[in-house]
Amino acid sequence: MTSSEAATAEAPASTEKAATNPLEQFVLLAKTAKGAAALELIKQAVETPGVHVFGELLDMPNIKELENSPHAEYWNTLNLFAYGTYKEYLANKSQLLDLTPVQKKKLQHLTIVTLATKSRCIPYSILLEELDIKNVRDLEDLIIEAIYADIIHGKLDQKNSQLEVDYTGLGRDVRPGDAGAVAETLAEWGQACSDILNCIEQQVNKANSEKTRAIQHKDKIQKDIAFVKKTIASQPGSSLQDADMAPGGSGSGTSDASREALCNPLSLFDMKKKMHKGKSMRGERLLRKTARFPLNE
Repeated sequence: MTSSEAATAEAPASTEKAATNPLEQFVLLAKTAKGAAALELIKQAVETPGVHVFGELLDMPNIKELENSPHAEYWNTLNLFAYGTYKEYLANKSQLLDLTPVQKKKLQHLTIVTLATKSRCIPYSILLEELDIKNVRDLEDLIIEAIYADIIHGKLDQKNSQLEVDYTGLGRDVRPGDAGAVAETLAEWGQACSDILNCIEQQVNKANSEKTRAIQHKDKIQKDIAFVKKTIASQPGSSLQDADMAPGGSGSGTSDASREALCNPLSLFDMKKKMHKGKSMRGERLLRKTARFPLNE
């Protein structure tokens, strides 16, 4: 494959990537943009809808050169859109470009995202101050636009005069000096997850132990039932019906007392004694009848 064919094959891939990431086209152009072209590139980047992160563009050598050049306001403006807020823009206007209405609104939306990372419920009073908006109606219109643009997800709480943010639809650039704080936050989150997993594992082990004890208890009861039935069946004059009347039997003799014996080993022991006593009493009554009516010799 020749170099021209390779360039032709790579072009569609670059175009597709740029379509997926709107900033990509500006990063590609920044590789060759110099002077006035670089300045115009920055103005377009901060105004283009869908471009909300600018870290890659700030790292391009041709853009970095502007930081200490006579056109430093372009660099400062791009840096503001990457990390700053609308209130910072108002405080440093002399060092920044004059923003168009579209650029101002975009910076206000990014400011809402920054505020949402600090609190999920943002009072209107804070939003009015941070966004330099004079009335609540204009503020709510701005928030509704941000919601429809998938910048934030939440709802307006007009009763309590606050914005409730569920989550943000985008993330902002992280300042180089804030990387340590981000890593620390992630480490704390990871430790919290580990603690939760350990707690769940302890509960699972406890449940398994309880299950094992319950199975062992059930087996013991079943063995006692089998022993009682075997004992009844082995006594003289006993029948299969007598055995079925024992605890756990399948006959109609499975009474409440039988079911109680299944749950209480002491009750089972008492039932054994009663059954044995009943057999003895039947034997005594048979002897008395024989004595009163002796057989003829």
